[in-house]
Amino acid sequence: MLPAILGGKPIRKNPLPYAKQFIDNDDCKAVTEVLMSDFLTTGPKAKEFEEVIADYVGSKFAISFSNGTAALHGACYAAGVKPGDEVITTPITFAASSNCALYMGATPVFADINSDTFNIDINEIAKKITNKTKAIIPVDFTGQAVDLDGIKDLVKGTDIVVIEDSAHALGTKYKGKPVGGLADMTEFSFHPVKTVTTGEGGIITTNSKEYYDKLVNFRSHYITRDPNQLENKDGGGWYYEQLDLGYNYRLTDFQAALGISQMKKLNWYISRRKEIVNKYNSTFADLDGVILQKNEAFSDTTNHLYVLKLDLPKLKASRREIFDALIAENIGVHVHYIPVYWHPYYQKLGYSKGLCPNAEELYNCMLTVPLFPAMKDEDVEDVINGFHKIINYYKR
Repeated sequence: MLPAILGGKPIRKNPLPYAKQFIDNDDCKAVTEVLMSDFLTTGPKAKEFEEVIADYVGSKFAISFSNGTAALHGACYAAGVKPGDEVITTPITFAASSNCALYMGATPVFADINSDTFNIDINEIAKKITNKTKAIIPVDFTGQAVDLDGIKDLVKGTDIVVIEDSAHALGTKYKGKPVGGLADMTEFSFHPVKTVTTGEGGIITTNSKEYYDKLVNFRSHYITRDPNQLENKDGGGWYYEQLDLGYNYRLTDFQAALGISQMKKLNWYISRRKEIVNKYNSTFADLDGVILQKNEAFSDTTNHLYVLKLDLPKLKASRREIFDALIAENIGVHVHYIPVYWHPYYQKLGYSKGLCPNAEELYNCMLTVPLFPAMKDEDVEDVINGFHKIINYYKR
């Protein structure tokens, strides 16, 4: 079949995005009720949402933030990251996973990935640990859990803090336990394309009361009315104090209401995502010219992203040409992610290409495939047919 980019008929009439939120009448009702209430922010719903998340993941505490990036910033603050420290993370992630170290004046250190799982390689982490290492931020890329026990073994007996970036992984289980209650701190994102959305939003889960107290203050200018924290114990009913430099990173009540409503659909979100992923895996496994991401046995994965690796030596086209051809078929592929240290800002900081060869090799041949719960079965078939059409056409 002739590709649409060369004049053939597209697989689809209308473009299919790589991801999209699912909002129903219950979500709209929940938000409207808050909009008509007395509290739009700093009210009861944010606390309720935190309790829902903490209960789901099995953590003692959950602290909501205005977005996932703010949550990571807060986690680095709570961990005591400071200028002169180093924070290890993966280059195959959104820039926020390392920017949060820069916000604290620390230095991001990039450890290469495993070429099969696309997740950070614990052997590479081990090579990067120094006496300056203050934190490790492993990313559950696409939703697959990292080898958390392996990472914990690396830092045993040290003061290195493990901040699990689970922006992709709400609903994933690691060795039978939900991601979110296992690391020192875990971050989730509620951006519209994530498994659950609050519009924009993030959260940190933790079992540490010390981290909890720091995070609650950090997201609210580090201003407190708590009598136990005040330096001046004699202030009046109006009295408050700023104890450190914090930020305005609070989640609004109407966003929290949306999150609470969304969490009621989480089991369906998980099952539908798994259903689509299983369909993709069963069909793409036999498509010569693509390589599937390996899923570790310890990860019961709820995929936020579905990523394929193009087997470029078998194709007579570049990744860019395959990407453009699929877009012309109205299949909304994407690429996640450009290695963080390739960005011009990081290049100006002194990072250079070639730092993590496995990550760079993956970036040069990866494509993100449409995946979201509202996809119809016909949409899934269109994606499968589109890939077969383009890969087979460009096969050597």
